[in-house]
Amino acid sequence: MELSPRPGLGEIFLTWLVIGIQSFGGGSSTFLLIHETCIKKGWVGEDEFIRDWALAQIAPGINLVKLTAMLGHRLRGWPGLVAAMAGLLLPSGAVTVLMTAGFGLIRSQPLVVAAMKGVLPATIGLTLAMGVQMAQPLFNRAFQEGRVRLGAHVLIMVLAALLMLVVPSISPVAVLLGSGLAGIAVFALLPSPASAVRQEGEDAG
Repeated sequence: MELSPRPGLGEIFLTWLVIGIQSFGGGSSTFLLIHETCIKKGWVGEDEFIRDWALAQIAPGINLVKLTAMLGHRLRGWPGLVAAMAGLLLPSGAVTVLMTAGFGLIRSQPLVVAAMKGVLPATIGLTLAMGVQMAQPLFNRAFQEGRVRLGAHVLIMVLAALLMLVVPSISPVAVLLGSGLAGIAVFALLPSPASAVRQEGEDAG
């Protein structure tokens, strides 16, 4: 994927401002908006985005805020970080204050209760769609590297999910660190076809 030229600070601010305005339905919808925007604009590649998201989950704090900070810094350094953070937080902060003041008056209304019951399942659907979008390029690359590596990717993903379900009290950081160690152990023993071909060429030479 060919990346686009670095955007200006104004474009970064306006982009995250639009994302902030549309950030209804929780973190999943906001994450989906950030992901689609950055990939479609060609600001980062899929691998870079997934790597930043993994780093955001390991570090303490709010994941979406950390992801925004990393992407803004990647695009334009510290000024880009400030522009992205301001764009994301200004609309959500203002709307949250207004909704907090008014929601107490209408939260018991039947239409509001019904609407909230519809929003929650949709949020789960967005989370599933987000997971599929992120997994697809990862699995495509693993498939190109061979079935064994593809199986290793699937196994690590399934084990991580099962661990979170079976042990609800476990920290996501522990799961990510454990998966990283498993990746080191597995993929160090399973060289990619490209490296195997290079090794054969060197041996032949």
